Parts: sequence; structure tokens; C-alpha cells
Amino acid sequence: MSNETTLSVDAFDKRFPTEESCREALRDARWPNGVECPKCGKQEKVYALKSKPFYWLCKNCKSYRFSVISGTIFENTKKPLKVWFKVAYLMLVAKKGRSALEIHRTMYGDPFTADYHTTWYMCTRLRAAMRNQSWNQLMGEVEVDETYIGGANKNRHASMKKKGKGTANKVAVIGAIARKGNVVCQMIENADTETLTKFVRKTVDSKVDLLATDEHSGYRYLKWAPYPHETIAHSTGEYVRGKVHTQTIESFWSLLKRGVMGSYHKVSKRYLPLYLAEFTFRYNNRKNPDMFGELLSRC
Repeated sequence: MSNETTLSVDAFDKRFPTEESCREALRDARWPNGVECPKCGKQEKVYALKSKPFYWLCKNCKSYRFSVISGTIFENTKKPLKVWFKVAYLMLVAKKGRSALEIHRTMYGDPFTADYHTTWYMCTRLRAAMRNQSWNQLMGEVEVDETYIGGANKNRHASMKKKGKGTANKVAVIGAIARKGNVVCQMIENADTETLTKFVRKTVDSKVDLLATDEHSGYRYLKWAPYPHETIAHSTGEYVRGKVHTQTIESFWSLLKRGVMGSYHKVSKRYLPLYLAEFTFRYNNRKNPDMFGELLSRC
């Protein structure tokens, strides 16, 4: 176990020494302004059950009983909250991500001492909770770019090689990033004009100061959207022209790909959106002093 991981585990154990401390943290993250009924969303006539800590009764919903984990990804789980929290904590403190197998080994030492598939399931549920539930359209200076995720065909086993060249066997991903703000990205089936234009109109405010892209033909209609659209010609060796560049989004792609190849080695198309959610969440909360608390509020 690396020194960085050891420090992470020690910090976690100090912050959450008991199961009760985990329940308190979840309660405060879910209901910072007071406990609300997950069924009706009201605080009035919600009473704590003295006989059962972290359980409440809502008289608005005909004496509906609920607990701190009701309506969360932790509901109906057999694992203690402390185990869930440690998995989440280890995921967040790794800048380039951490695979379920690595987390499992960190927590249990020998991967065969406990069910690895349970750890993998927990990681999957936590990534789903990291998804953007809603966002404001990006403002300021915004960059849009597309990339492709997947290993080189030459590196595949002979039985797994596919026909086609370049990006034919990879998964397309499009992203938009505000240079002083957040990033939004999603998997797409193809990078045609309709798909790229629709994504930009959905994620980027038309009153941005600058919209920078490369010379991909799929962005050619953006200047009539209308956007203050400028392109950079990578094909001619141009990468920066004053404020016009896509280096910020390319840095995010680099981080994403290093995580996929270095930590996860490969990611299937089926689960790629969850990994995009994880890296997007980590980036958008990079300045948040309590990134872990933010994740709890989404669970």
C-alpha cells in the first residue's frame, strides 16, 4: 500500500471512527436545514423516534417511518455505512481514479478475503450518484471538443481485433468546459453536425464571451446559433491564437484517459457514462473543501 493511500485511510478513520459518525454525516449532508420526509419533502410534523436513533416519523404521510438511509443508494444494503463511506472516500482522493480491485485490496488486503463483486457494485452505485442531476449553462470563455476512448487495435489479442482504422473501434465522447468553471461531457454515438450542435446548444449559454473549438466540420453552424465562435486549426499546426485554443478541455481528456488506461485499464461502452460522471464530479468539485460531503448529499 502506497504512503498516499495509507494517509487517505488514516484520514478517513479519524473522520469516521464509528457507524454512528457515518449516520450523523449522512443526515447532515442530506438535510442541512433539518430533517425532511423523503416521501412528501416536508419538515413539519416530522418527529424523531427516541427508541430508534436516526429514525423519524412523518405525521403528514399517515405515520410514515423512515431512516437516514431511506431513499438513498444505501437503502436495503447489508454493508455498514462505514464500508460504503470508505469505498467512496478512496475513490475521491485519487486524482486519476481508483479501480474497484485496488480499493478492494486496500480495504481487505487479500482480494479473496471478501466478495470483490460487492466492492465493484458499490463503486458503480457511487459513480451513478456522481452524475450531474442538473447544471447551469456554461458561461465566460468556453471550449468544446470531442475525443475517443478505447485501446489501439494493434494492442488487442488476435481474436479481438476489429476491422477499421483510426476512431472506427472507439467510443466518441464530447465535452464542454468553462475555463474558470465546470466541465460537462457525455458519450455520443457519432460526431456528426446534428449531435455536436445539439450538445453545444444544450450546455453552452449563447451569451458566452468566447466559444472555442477545433476545425471539425460538425461545428460549422455554431456561428449562426448565434455564438462568438472561433476555431483553431490543428491540422496546420496551430494550437493557440490569442485566447483561441482548446487546451483546457484537452487537459481534462488527458486526465480522463490516463485514469482509464492507468487505473481501470479498460472500460466497456456500457459503463463508460459512469466513469465520465466520476471524472466530471471530481473536476467540478476540485475547489470544494468538502467534496465527500457533496457526494453524500447526492446519494
